[in-house]
Amino acid sequence: MTEDGIYVYAIVRADHPLPLGLGGVGDPPGVVERLDEGRVAAVVSQAPPQLRARRRDLMAHQELLLTLADDGPVLPMRFGMVAPDETVVRRQLSDAEERHLAALEDLAGRVEINLKALPADDSLAALVQGDATIRGLRETVRRRPGYEANLRLGEAVATALARRAAEAGHEIVRALTPRAHAVTAGPDVSGCQVNMSFLVDRGDSAGFTAEAERLARHHSDRVVLRIAGPLPCYSFLEPRALAGRAGG
Repeated sequence: MTEDGIYVYAIVRADHPLPLGLGGVGDPPGVVERLDEGRVAAVVSQAPPQLRARRRDLMAHQELLLTLADDGPVLPMRFGMVAPDETVVRRQLSDAEERHLAALEDLAGRVEINLKALPADDSLAALVQGDATIRGLRETVRRRPGYEANLRLGEAVATALARRAAEAGHEIVRALTPRAHAVTAGPDVSGCQVNMSFLVDRGDSAGFTAEAERLARHHSDRVVLRIAGPLPCYSFLEPRALAGRAGG
């Protein structure tokens, strides 16, 4: 490898096959290799100089992880994980071998699906009909229009839309939770009232998504549901499965 370090995509079992004909990050795409250490391995390539979160590299990272997952469990690294050299990677694989094997066993045959609940902005009519406070503020604006009255109405509408989206989002989460092996909250996202990830069986991912879409339609007067997946199981790993510096 070079002085730019080693780009780490994932940790897998040592017998995990590498996908044929699939390159890694960089231009030209990096050659993907497997560094075996005992019963585990790191999937790596040469780290490109001046690594940035360019679309082609983000897509290459994601595609490689999804393709790897077709052949067995994967502990995915977030985009931009770079280790200084092979020695560091091997040492950390060796030190955490048992923990990595246990995590791989937990994720075998499973994928992540993420749901984000956002306010349904086109539901104002239903909101006005069902919220006496909003109706009163709107009537005030009609009778005595002005900046402060409009501001109070706008703030009340935004708060109510967010509350309704959060309530509907949590109802959807409760309905879907029995189908998942694990559920975890994601980080706060601007404009998003609920951000949850579910660990589900790979074979049930289509059914899980279909049920989420059905629930979204049922609650469409209150919430817009964004569904992403199946994804690598980022949200169900230890925070630092492999130490390194993050590029981008």
